[in-house]
Amino acid sequence: MKAMIFAAGLGTRLRPLTNDRPKALVEVGGYPLLEIALRRLLAFGYEEVVVNVHHFADQIEDFLQRNNNFGAAIHISDEREQLLDTGGGLRKAAKWLKGGDSFLVHNADILTDLDLHAFRRAHEGSGALVTLAVRDRKTSRYLLFDEAGLLSGWKNAKTGEEKISRAVPSTTALAFSGIQYIHPRLFDYMPEQEAFSIIDVYLNAARSAKVAGFRHEHSQWLDVGKPDALQPAAILARALSASGFMG
Repeated sequence: MKAMIFAAGLGTRLRPLTNDRPKALVEVGGYPLLEIALRRLLAFGYEEVVVNVHHFADQIEDFLQRNNNFGAAIHISDEREQLLDTGGGLRKAAKWLKGGDSFLVHNADILTDLDLHAFRRAHEGSGALVTLAVRDRKTSRYLLFDEAGLLSGWKNAKTGEEKISRAVPSTTALAFSGIQYIHPRLFDYMPEQEAFSIIDVYLNAARSAKVAGFRHEHSQWLDVGKPDALQPAAILARALSASGFMG
């Protein structure tokens, strides 16, 4: 099975830790975030992984080489010249991800014990083009889902801005968890510019295709984006390690 880890971010919210290293190599519980993500993927059977790089890219490449890629077949998608955002980064990696079954995409700075087997089964059973891991939590930007659990829009809670894919009678606002299953047909919905957000692609695709939500409030989940998340992240990282990274 194939997966991609988004590891190219600048990590500005984690400064000063990211002044001399990429966010993906910030350690929690004795493990760099990238290693935790990779070990999780390997534990669930993902043996071919794309990792995109930008900020301190050489350090990520050296880290993977020193650890023999943790036994995985790893492809480096190089964004040193230009950071392409999530959508552009995914499209740049398309040559490794097209032409097969759905693949998993996981942000490097997300820690969770989400059952990836159950997530995949839900995606494959629904026939969705994309399935997004979502949960009911406070955030500034929400994805809007209809009564059938299909994406219908997006809302910025701070500014009130909305992007509506489909007009529906009622919606449920849920926060995206930074993990998704994607069928390669999604590449057909991508714009021609180099850098763009994957969320905008999902909103465009939702006009005519099935983009589903997978709720996982029962799972532990952390966005390791700010220094105050490091302590709880260390606790969760040690728990994941103790479980063999299966959660």
